[in-house]
Amino acid sequence: MKQLLDGFPKDFFWGGATAANQCEGAYQEGGKGLCLADILKVQDKGDLKKKSNKETTMKDIEFALQDKEGYYPKRYGIDFYHTYKEDLKMLAETGMNSFRISINWARIYPNGDDEQPNEEGLQFYDDLIDEIRKNGMEPLVTLSHYEMPLHLATEYNGWYHRKTIDFFVKYCETVMRRYKEKVKYWIVVNQINLIHHESFNHLGIPADRVENLWEAKYQGIHHECTASAIVTKIGHEINPDFQIGMMVYDGLSEPATCKPEDVSANRKRNQMEYFFSDLLMRGEYPGYALRFFKDHDIHLDIREEDEKVLKENTADFFSLSYYYSSICSAESYAKVGVNEDGALPNPNLKANAWGWAVDPEGLRTVLNYYYDRYQKPIIIAENGYGSFDEISEDGKIHDDYRIDYLSTHVAAVKEAIKDGVDVIGYYPWGPIDIISCSSSEMSKRYGFIYVDQDDYGQGSKKRIRKDSFYWYQKVVASNGEEL
Repeated sequence: MKQLLDGFPKDFFWGGATAANQCEGAYQEGGKGLCLADILKVQDKGDLKKKSNKETTMKDIEFALQDKEGYYPKRYGIDFYHTYKEDLKMLAETGMNSFRISINWARIYPNGDDEQPNEEGLQFYDDLIDEIRKNGMEPLVTLSHYEMPLHLATEYNGWYHRKTIDFFVKYCETVMRRYKEKVKYWIVVNQINLIHHESFNHLGIPADRVENLWEAKYQGIHHECTASAIVTKIGHEINPDFQIGMMVYDGLSEPATCKPEDVSANRKRNQMEYFFSDLLMRGEYPGYALRFFKDHDIHLDIREEDEKVLKENTADFFSLSYYYSSICSAESYAKVGVNEDGALPNPNLKANAWGWAVDPEGLRTVLNYYYDRYQKPIIIAENGYGSFDEISEDGKIHDDYRIDYLSTHVAAVKEAIKDGVDVIGYYPWGPIDIISCSSSEMSKRYGFIYVDQDDYGQGSKKRIRKDSFYWYQKVVASNGEEL
């Protein structure tokens, strides 16, 4: 009889997660081309709860390319491109045994449709991956994390165009062959279901270049999922030991009330949250999705060869980001559309300044949901608490609020493992402060290491260990027993 674990397995991955576009900088160095994130301006005004990278038009792109006054933080990051050796050495002091990075597609193929890859970009990631391994960490590499070459958006309408499948597969095959002896764990696309809050940043579809943006997004998703399956096939041919996973942001909700109409609305909403992982983990279009497309007059070009490759090349593991939970009512679900996902904040939960509710029990719950559904290993590829951090008079950063958030979530993961969920890794987001994805702010911080830099890149860039740094040391050293 199978024996349940009573805690974290001995070979558990205690990691940290980053993205190239949010930390590297050096946007004009090493032969790199412009990527989608390079045209995102810092959002320093407005409601914190409404900041996101939803839609972008060709006019917006042209403005950003010509703008000489605005500040575009992801072009500069925290200068990780030049400081990665020192940063990784400091991060390794926590004892973490794995580190998640992304490869900036525009460093390898600057325009996306180039004939030959950029050797200087390939060499940079050779050096970075070597340094990760040198510091005793297993690399977890994301192939697409909001770094599509901008040229593919302006010339081909991003993932909406079928040619992008070929461009992406070529890029992925290039890096998988290059690093086949150095990298075992791969995530093909970061948060592939994030089509409401990170629409252009994810899919690269200029909103004014398509007639039906809602339909274009789902066509883009089909192309992206088809490409993911092809990459999974090729990756396993390159190295049968590769573990190639898919990733979502956890968008599951609970019914706002026990009224039948709220329960039904929540079921329908959650089904379309599961849709992306159902397609990549199970390998076929589910009936509920086909009905959703019919009800919303969405018509997709789904070809027989696409269905075949999807069915034959499902993901090896499931991964997710988890930050907060939400609820859904019949009324909120009725608003689901191009830029609305039908989610509501839970009034029973406390939230951070950006409105992200703190719900560790929700993490245990969704881990059970996903494992019940797929029965494949799970990696928590992101989890963290964004906050305004301040340097105290003693020169330190006392972030008890972050420790409280992370400790309760790690405890929830432990309980999920006791439930029988096969969780193999936990990666706190931004273990060193990096640029925020949604708002391009620096002031929304997640790290164990403080970077002395403001929203406009001003500051000493000095790295300072926060109290949470020493907390994570104890967690890793005790394999999750000391929280």
